[in-house]
Amino acid sequence: MFEGGINNGLTPPRLGAATLAYLRNPDWVAVEKDLAWQAQPDNHIITLHDPAYPPLLKQIADAPPLLFVRGQPSVLARPQLAMVGSRNPSAGGKEIAHDFARHLASVRLTITSGLALGIDAASHQGALSAGGVTVAVTGTGLDRVYPARHRDLAHRIATHGALVSEFPPGTPPLPENFPRRNRIISGLSVGVLVVEAALQSGSLITARLAGDQGREVFAIPGSIHNPLARGCHALIRQGAKLVENVHDILEELGACFIVKGLNTQGESPPHKTDFESDAEAAFDDNQLKLLSFMDFSPVSVDILVERSGLTPEQVSSMLLVLELHNRVESVAGGLYICRNIRVSGRS
Repeated sequence: MFEGGINNGLTPPRLGAATLAYLRNPDWVAVEKDLAWQAQPDNHIITLHDPAYPPLLKQIADAPPLLFVRGQPSVLARPQLAMVGSRNPSAGGKEIAHDFARHLASVRLTITSGLALGIDAASHQGALSAGGVTVAVTGTGLDRVYPARHRDLAHRIATHGALVSEFPPGTPPLPENFPRRNRIISGLSVGVLVVEAALQSGSLITARLAGDQGREVFAIPGSIHNPLARGCHALIRQGAKLVENVHDILEELGACFIVKGLNTQGESPPHKTDFESDAEAAFDDNQLKLLSFMDFSPVSVDILVERSGLTPEQVSSMLLVLELHNRVESVAGGLYICRNIRVSGRS
């Protein structure tokens, strides 16, 4: 069990002193502005006692009394997996996040993240590329997008999922609001997957909060020479589940959908998924080239680099994609073997 702390999920929500003081003497001008925002198409305000309030989030000790939602509030009750990581990830890290999100979304997990640069954005984009649902929890009011370059992404998320904030319209991107919103990212989700993170990062805060809330914590390991892998390695040492492929997550979460009462819409809980059915997936020329240099006997990344002329980073990234499609399999000693497909002809 991840040693971030355990919450049995049954603690009733408690309102802080500042919130209680505000409720005794509301700012009615601000309330009118919020109601005017709500009157616009696709904008919603959900109270703690509203039936539409996300059931998992309601269980945490400091559940926000109000949620501002742009998009589809109904998606907040669906099973969600949070994906977080560095704002400045490696190219391989971004590709890993995108591919994991794409496959997880394809088995009807909603991908939840924070709309930040890097891993957050790649996770949202991966879910959308699969035609899936994604949720972005922001640290600003929903009348603005931060960072501004994600305006188009935010619009797509609102169309195919939801933007969520506990902050009213007009709230600027204050630094203290972003760590605060992390508890909502983890609170909405059955688990948190950390892709790349330094030892001192907001992603580790989210993982710790997830542990405190009784959620599953997953981490993808990386090279010992990559500083962005150290946060994930630290989480694994503390009890987070080491993740090498999508099956690792689905197998762990399989029972959670029943135990946590999330399977409320007649959907089968996701168990082990066979991505061989994804035969229509298109591989690019370099991925096909890499497959052509593989045998059904184990081969190392170094040998594949030598055979293909590709860089180690390219080979490692492609192997992940091919493994997610069940075209290759990792075996002991860091070796890989070809599965289910043989590409003839070396270019």
